[in-house]
Amino acid sequence: MTSSAVAQPDPRGASGARAQDRSQGGESRQLTLVTGDRVTVDAQGKPVAFRPAKGREHIPVQRMSDKGHTLVIPADAHRLIVSGKLDRRLFDVTELSRPENLRAQRDGLKLIVGYRGKQAATAKAEVRDAGSTEVRRSLTSLNAESVTTPTADAPAIWKALTDRRAGGERVTTAAGIDRVWLDGVRRASLDKSVPQIGAPEAWKAGFTGKGVKIAVLDTGTDATHPDLKGQILAEKNFSAAKDTKDRVGHGTHVASIAAGTGAKSGGKFKGVAPDAKLLAGKVLDDDGYGDDSGILAGMEWAVAQGADIVNLSLGGPDTPEVDPLEAAVDKLSAEKGVLFAIAAGNEGSGAGTVGSPGSANAALTVGAVDDQDKLADFSSRGPRIGDGAVKPDVTAPGVDTTAAIPSGSLIAKEVGENPAGYATISGTSMATPHVAGAAALLKQQHPDWSYSELKGALTASTKPGAYNPFQQGSGRIAVDRAIAQTVVADPVSVSFGVQQWPHTDDEPATEKVTYRNLGTSDVTLDLKVTGTGPAGKPAPAGFFTLGTDKVTVPAGGTAEATLTADTRLGGTADGTYSAYLVATGGGQTVRTAAAVEREVESYEVTVKHLGRDGRPAVYADSTLYRFGVDSGDPFLSPQVVDGTAKIRVPKGTYVVNSTVYNDPDDVTKGADWIARPKVAVTENTTLTFDARKAKPVKITVPDAKAKSRLFSPDYVVEEANSAVSFGWLTESPAAIRTLHSGPKITDGSLAQHWVSTWSKGASTEYDIAVGGTVKQLATGFDRKFTTAQLAEVKITMGSAAPKKKGSITAFPFLPTQGGGWATSIEQKLPGTRTLYVSTADKAAWSFDFDQQGPADADGWPTYEANYQVGAESRYKAGKTYAKTVNTGVFGPLLDNKNYGIVREGNDITGALPLLADGRGNAGGMLFSSAKTVLYRNGKKLGQNGDPVAGGESFRVPAGAADYRLTTTVKHSAKVNPLSTRVDAAWTFRSKKTAFTMLPVSTVRFTPAVAADGRVKAGKTVSVPVKVHGAAAGKNLKSLKTYVSYNGGKTWKKVTVKKGRITVKNPAKGKAISFAAKVTDKKGNTSSVKIYSAYFGK
Repeated sequence: MTSSAVAQPDPRGASGARAQDRSQGGESRQLTLVTGDRVTVDAQGKPVAFRPAKGREHIPVQRMSDKGHTLVIPADAHRLIVSGKLDRRLFDVTELSRPENLRAQRDGLKLIVGYRGKQAATAKAEVRDAGSTEVRRSLTSLNAESVTTPTADAPAIWKALTDRRAGGERVTTAAGIDRVWLDGVRRASLDKSVPQIGAPEAWKAGFTGKGVKIAVLDTGTDATHPDLKGQILAEKNFSAAKDTKDRVGHGTHVASIAAGTGAKSGGKFKGVAPDAKLLAGKVLDDDGYGDDSGILAGMEWAVAQGADIVNLSLGGPDTPEVDPLEAAVDKLSAEKGVLFAIAAGNEGSGAGTVGSPGSANAALTVGAVDDQDKLADFSSRGPRIGDGAVKPDVTAPGVDTTAAIPSGSLIAKEVGENPAGYATISGTSMATPHVAGAAALLKQQHPDWSYSELKGALTASTKPGAYNPFQQGSGRIAVDRAIAQTVVADPVSVSFGVQQWPHTDDEPATEKVTYRNLGTSDVTLDLKVTGTGPAGKPAPAGFFTLGTDKVTVPAGGTAEATLTADTRLGGTADGTYSAYLVATGGGQTVRTAAAVEREVESYEVTVKHLGRDGRPAVYADSTLYRFGVDSGDPFLSPQVVDGTAKIRVPKGTYVVNSTVYNDPDDVTKGADWIARPKVAVTENTTLTFDARKAKPVKITVPDAKAKSRLFSPDYVVEEANSAVSFGWLTESPAAIRTLHSGPKITDGSLAQHWVSTWSKGASTEYDIAVGGTVKQLATGFDRKFTTAQLAEVKITMGSAAPKKKGSITAFPFLPTQGGGWATSIEQKLPGTRTLYVSTADKAAWSFDFDQQGPADADGWPTYEANYQVGAESRYKAGKTYAKTVNTGVFGPLLDNKNYGIVREGNDITGALPLLADGRGNAGGMLFSSAKTVLYRNGKKLGQNGDPVAGGESFRVPAGAADYRLTTTVKHSAKVNPLSTRVDAAWTFRSKKTAFTMLPVSTVRFTPAVAADGRVKAGKTVSVPVKVHGAAAGKNLKSLKTYVSYNGGKTWKKVTVKKGRITVKNPAKGKAISFAAKVTDKKGNTSSVKIYSAYFGK
């Protein structure tokens, strides 16, 4: 592809310039991949357009989509992802487009680069010299660096990170590069709870945490709060916020649970370890989000400051791979002896929902219970993704926990203070500091204990609930028991791993549990094991057995017991089995959780790839997709070695999608796309994909001189109420050949689509989108289109600013596809673009207009205005259609359906474009300033610097009240001299309600204005005026309109007659402004002022 980038209504991320962070209108976003390629996604994170980096125009791009989740992977990156060298999150456009990730990456790509070997120093220098790359942090625990690269320099960083073979497009990581991760984003996840875990008993015994340091890595802490005054030894900011102040309140709440004095409440809300001291690392910003490298730096700082325990009440999704935070937790725990207490997460009751870094081996991972020891619905469950290990390790109180909060903080505003200076909230974030505080009490008692002894004592001494180890670990912590604990178990939980199906010939698996006596007297323990099957019923007799039922652990010594899991038992009940090994004696109990995965029916799948020469393919990739996966990753990408991919998978229905590259060293020299859209794996299965059988693809448009700009084939497979899509994006159909593998599919669950764009110069293009339900994928494709088969759509693009360029992007929609890729080409404005669009297969089209702004640092265009040209529509072959966009009068657009002011619960939100164009096309343009204010019963309630269309919400009290909402947006005349300022205001009465469009209105003025924003000077004209919204039609009580010829300094009232006003056009080079006030029959009012609506010429 060599065409220019497409729709970018909000230029956030388009360049490093702060000015590009100001736009009003659409919801799409432009993302920059680490390869330098750019992807435009819609509001749901679905990719709609792609712009390759310079020199990468011919590299094909894969797209894989499942359940609204999409990966966009250039062919030269795929192998690095499969090999584990490159973080797949770098190409997960759904995740990258989430608001917190967009915010984190707004200054450029944030990466964590790991180094290794003798070439590490050279590799570091290459990375640092890549464009304007800056090293943000050195992460010594991982031999890594966190770097930020401006998006314009992404091609340079890609070059520094990779090694291109023989000048081609097949790449490996550069010498000295170990791994490359996305510097991802994590987020923040006492009067009853402290006694619940037995802390007062520990205090009576003299253990209050004195001499122990707890690091709280969170949103900061309020050192001025009475409960934390004098508690904080050191503070440091590692977040994107400007200082260490806790504006969220989360960190203060967490810190006070762990080590608050309770001074403000007279001791009622005292923390678990009130005499411990705190190290406050701010790793989450003022919205509660933080990047991986900041958290890593905070961890290293905490350890360097002498922390004994580190509390991390934060997290993000886990993956089977070891991410940087997990690696650092394990390394720092082992090398420095520091205990990391980490929240399990708040992702609910589904299996495998424990987040990272709580998923780290060394972490003491904490779930949440209420004050009756009932497991919280929100508390994340195990097993751990990837290996089925036991997580969480323990639970602690985390429901309706009252602790200190800074007045005026986000949490204080959201939930209120009760009593003053305190708030009651829930989460595993609240459970975790109970454990950190309990560990501090133990550390005071046993200063020589390392993380393993602390973790062992806390997990061994828990109080069990009626739950399995994947729900509660060993149980709810009981520090009163822990301080009396002299015997601990190693490991704290036992994971037997996976026992392969079938199970009739399984060898029983045996693991050792070592009991360590840290006391001065021998202890004899009676051992008992109880097991639970996958359905929650007791495991069969003999499934879990002990080598002995009694051991004596000598003082200061150890004793071993063996635990065996015999997976031959269990009949047909496959899945995860768990157990509790309970040792009792000497007045104490040691609880150890255990688990084994009795593999469900599974088989080996072998995919053999043959090249065009009939030999095993030198370079191929293969992805399997498994239907019916509720948790974990349904996409499986085995490594292809000597043309063969092998992988063991559960019985089920799969899609097998492969690509065989014609040239092993250059992915741009042709690829054979081979797929088996459905294969039932019920036995060991071997598939052979023979590239010799693939056939070419050819699409012909009416004009032989038109050049292919985009080719995007895909297919969609449905099964059991789920669907998956695989597709390609490349410049020309000539780049790909196709082959179907397997029998026909006759149940209507397979669809295939072909999207292509061709252009002739800057004024004419052909847009093709065909396809639908098929019985088999096409082996080759040849389709010719005539003018009679296409619809002609002529779009006039206006611009009142001189020397502007713009573009039209045609987005296709097919009934079985839902949308495809698109591209565009810039041309001079004002101008007309003629598009010939396909009409077969019920194709529908939507058109977006972009006005181009100044080029960014890499020479790529930015966009300063975006409008959707009409609604998504179907067109008739042989017909001609005319549309106009980006002409005046620009003003507010309201329909009380898609656009308006919304109240839901106690939130009032604006979704009202203030600068829709004169034809009613929704959108907006780059603005220089904006201000929105909400008043309640005459008093100012809130204010922000966004237009009312910005999606910003105001939190309001529940009771009924009178509201007044005002908004102003201004933009530079260099962007567009028309409507350079728009003011609007609404009054209405409202109370707490379900989702409701509030009764607001607006007035639109729609005179005939030329594409350049000018009209004949001095001419008397009739201007249509129309009321939209609550006051429309019979609901109108009064309407007053005004005009101004001096920029709004003075206004003249004009009477509306039969829906029109009569005005005199302004003099040459001068502008006219419009204003209106409207009242509906219920008394709601609206007003609007539009400055410089159009000019005379």
